Amino acid sequence: MNKQKRIEIFTRLREANPNPTTELNYSSPFELLIAVILSAQATDVGVNKATDKLFPVANTPEAILALGVDGLKEYIKTIGLFNSKAENVIKTCRILIEKHGGQVPERREDLEALPGVGRKTANVVLNTAFGHMAMAVDTHIYRVSNRTGIAPGKNVLEVENRLMRLVPKEFLLDAHHWLILHGRYTCTARKPKCGACIIEDLCEFRQKRDYL
Repeated sequence: MNKQKRIEIFTRLREANPNPTTELNYSSPFELLIAVILSAQATDVGVNKATDKLFPVANTPEAILALGVDGLKEYIKTIGLFNSKAENVIKTCRILIEKHGGQVPERREDLEALPGVGRKTANVVLNTAFGHMAMAVDTHIYRVSNRTGIAPGKNVLEVENRLMRLVPKEFLLDAHHWLILHGRYTCTARKPKCGACIIEDLCEFRQKRDYL
């Protein structure tokens, strides 16, 4: 795919959604961090149902730590892997208090040192909470990048690196959100909605005729 096509793709995505953001509910970097930790192998809708009850009661490291593992589980037991996630969140809250003054750190190394926080989670926090140029590649972005030809790669890190290099800089801050939403609602895994896609004519998906 050439540069001009990429510019046109992201121009159209921006025109359709000028101010994209995550579908996770949050009102602080800490709330976003916890929501993203909880969202692993879970839907944003499911996470929001849990955090909409949790955050009014406890939305700081100190408050969640005070709940303890068992207390936290009561709020997040509807989410997959809630046992291990509760353990990780409590450990993360303790580290935030002991090492970072109760604040979410803005450095990748510090974020990735937190229990339950991998590269993808760190990228979401850096991009969405702090406005860094970062690309959190999940299954949706991996699929869209490969299927459309925007930034094909054999693994998540390869796709991330290519997106960071190939997405025109003016779109880079919001590209993660556009791609994830496109993958979630249009370029879906089993039956992509090619006939209703605003970038269909620019997409290099070889089987798209089957879905028009």
